[in-house]
Amino acid sequence: MRHSIFLFALLVTLGFGVTSCDTYLEEEPRDLVSPGNFFNTSSEFELAIVGIYDIYKDNSLHGKIGLDRYYENGADVIGPNRVFGQVEPTQSYSLSESNIGAIDQGAGAPLTWQNLYAIVLNTNSILDQLGANENISQEEKERFEAEALFLRAYAYYHLTNLWGDVPYYRDFLPIEEIQMLPRTDKTMIRDEILVDLQQAQDLLPSSYETNDFGRASKWTAATLMVKIYLIQQKWLEARDKAVEIITTSPHDLLEDYAAVFAPDNEYNQESIWEIDFIKDTNSNDWVDHFTPRIRDEPKDPSKQDALSAALAERNEGFTGYGLAIPLPDYVNKFPMDDLRRPSNITTEYLGFELNFAYMPKMWNLDQINSPRGNHGDNKIIFRLADVYLMAAEAENELNGPAAAYQYINRVRERAYEPDQPLAGLSQEDFRQAIYDERKWELGGENHRRMDLIRWGILLDVVKNTEYRIYDPASNIQPHHVLLPIPPEELQLNPALLESDPTNNGYR
Repeated sequence: MRHSIFLFALLVTLGFGVTSCDTYLEEEPRDLVSPGNFFNTSSEFELAIVGIYDIYKDNSLHGKIGLDRYYENGADVIGPNRVFGQVEPTQSYSLSESNIGAIDQGAGAPLTWQNLYAIVLNTNSILDQLGANENISQEEKERFEAEALFLRAYAYYHLTNLWGDVPYYRDFLPIEEIQMLPRTDKTMIRDEILVDLQQAQDLLPSSYETNDFGRASKWTAATLMVKIYLIQQKWLEARDKAVEIITTSPHDLLEDYAAVFAPDNEYNQESIWEIDFIKDTNSNDWVDHFTPRIRDEPKDPSKQDALSAALAERNEGFTGYGLAIPLPDYVNKFPMDDLRRPSNITTEYLGFELNFAYMPKMWNLDQINSPRGNHGDNKIIFRLADVYLMAAEAENELNGPAAAYQYINRVRERAYEPDQPLAGLSQEDFRQAIYDERKWELGGENHRRMDLIRWGILLDVVKNTEYRIYDPASNIQPHHVLLPIPPEELQLNPALLESDPTNNGYR
């Protein structure tokens, strides 16, 4: 029997590594060690939880630009500087059932779907075994349960964002049953994972010791709740949960915006959750997509050798792919007096005028400690500035801007010198200010496209944005707010088309 979901036992036998598509699609479930034979001791459950985090480091999720492709590409912040093969149907809105599998095959949508459901399957197995286990303490059981609930909820968060209604299950089911599941309404899924996230928040620690940095805390779960509440337009719940994080958590805004992203300042006070990468062990290459490549630079080609020499003197290099860079629209509209601009946009380096604009808060030029393809830079998933802006948005939608200024202006304090606090705005004006403030504060950080979708303005924004090489305004259609379910999944499970024969409007 062929299936497209990892079995946890397979991950165990391979040291929690992600196997190739050809390998796991051909495995027979009965040939694998039963997960029930594995979970007995605390250390075994610990290894199982760590294995889930490792899946999130896969190229189809956070290790490369798997999720970035869907949450940033095709919005109004970043894009490519050149045409590069089949990687960009999401950017140009030429996406279809036929080309979704061709998107960067090591990190494309089919693997994103499969890995998210691998997480669902594996967390269900962990939760199932926790319920029957009598060998670990109640305290340990609650900790493992809380992490599993969060990690599963985070998977369903992405599944519903990218595909809308999706198969949903909470028990450890046989593969045969999983492959027959129809799609479940996304609202029901979100309502139920909100309950799970509240339980996770109640049980997870507020912070971790050094060795456990990178694990989800109670504030990680709470931040995900705020994001889901905003999608559902539950403004009161979103505001209250965001304020709870602001007033109760140990997190605070850093005084220096650039310091938030410094490679030597990981797990800083502003960071709520980071995906932890380690050079030579489980490194990433998402940084390379933001780092310039020397073939493109500088603007004056005759100075390329001089630029290379200047970089070498600093043990630096333009060795990246130079693909994810600020769009002209973003460069032209970003306020010139905003102190965040140098971290989000640079058009010169070491005195050389560059051919393209880049986002230096995301790049890493260090060739000694962080060579190409072997970066230990963590991926920031949630940080407190985002929570402040979500609190401001929810408060404005509830009661207008009067009490919302305190949250947005707290973020703006470090963005301008002297301060430029907002005041005297109507509710609609404040709403527009939030649209912009999130763009300047969080550009390139995997929030923009989902923001535009939940605000209902993605199509309008795309049609009015200046792009470098593509013309997505001519292609974008209302159904592009979601992805098509990959064709191989439809072949394995025809029930996926029962509630929507159009496959999210792509047929």
